Amino acid sequence: MSLLFPLLEPDGPEERDQRIMEIALREARAALERDEVPVGAVVVRGNQLLGRAGNQVEQLLDPTAHAEMLALTQAFAAAGEKRLPGAVLYCTLEPCIQCAGALVHARLERVVYGAPDPKFGGVESLARILDLPGLNHRVAHRGGLLAEQSAELLRGFFQAKRR
Repeated sequence: MSLLFPLLEPDGPEERDQRIMEIALREARAALERDEVPVGAVVVRGNQLLGRAGNQVEQLLDPTAHAEMLALTQAFAAAGEKRLPGAVLYCTLEPCIQCAGALVHARLERVVYGAPDPKFGGVESLARILDLPGLNHRVAHRGGLLAEQSAELLRGFFQAKRR
């Protein structure tokens, strides 16, 4: 665990969200350098950074090794808990159906993401997992934060792959 803002606290919730999403973007860029789909995720609770990761699907040969899943695993270990009430996940891409389900099971308070994912998005684009009736926990969600920066990383990655 590390402190999110050891030197200067953000001026408000919008600046806080943006600064944390910038950490997720750094994780996405690191994934890009490893030739992974450039998605990054960060889990925070209060002023503690509990987990951070980029995609590792290719490196681990594991289709479930999404940035969100890896960051959650780190966060569980850091907190010593199997649930993370009060925690927020920041992700550069809308979580897929798998990851959205994990957010509910983890009892996260909120998810903030950048670019929408029309092909696999499990929050708003393809499915609305977090809004399903009958769930015993609700995860608040907000999309579109630094969406263009997130989308540009993805566009560049896939354009290079097509060449």
